[in-house]
Amino acid sequence: MNDFWVFGYASLMWKPGFRHVERRRATLFGYHRSLCITSVEHRGTPERPGLVMGLDRGGSCVGVAFRVESDDGESVLAYLRERELVTNVYLERHGTIRLETGDHARALIYVADREHGQYAGRLSVDDAVERVCGAVGGMGPNEDYVINTADHVRTLGIRDHWLETVTARIRKQIV
Repeated sequence: MNDFWVFGYASLMWKPGFRHVERRRATLFGYHRSLCITSVEHRGTPERPGLVMGLDRGGSCVGVAFRVESDDGESVLAYLRERELVTNVYLERHGTIRLETGDHARALIYVADREHGQYAGRLSVDDAVERVCGAVGGMGPNEDYVINTADHVRTLGIRDHWLETVTARIRKQIV
């Protein structure tokens, strides 16, 4: 196995959980970040589902790419598959990313499976806030996940008005 890149667009940006030798801002074309996945494990339960991000078709997404050395490849893949494929709502794919240096690279990406029962699609701000607030899963409160993701998106210099509006409403609810 050769060195490879992993593209993070949500919690992988701030909590990758795997060994990597390089971290770079990167852009993936053909997909956008979306709060479109119903979470029944990590940020919710079957009784009280939450919402998590997915890469959905169309547009582009700025995130973080992590370079994994070949020696760590198998263990990193095993870790990511256990983390991302727990309910198979994500599809493991490869996509072309543009690194902040201008170079292009192939990266491992996890995209939303629109045919899966957990795919929530495009939601209104009200629906998203209602689903997120109060949901808690094995990785903690859903509100923390959305706020952390929004904060990291902002540190990358990205303006996502819909996500910013959802996050502001969540912050008001949890005060």
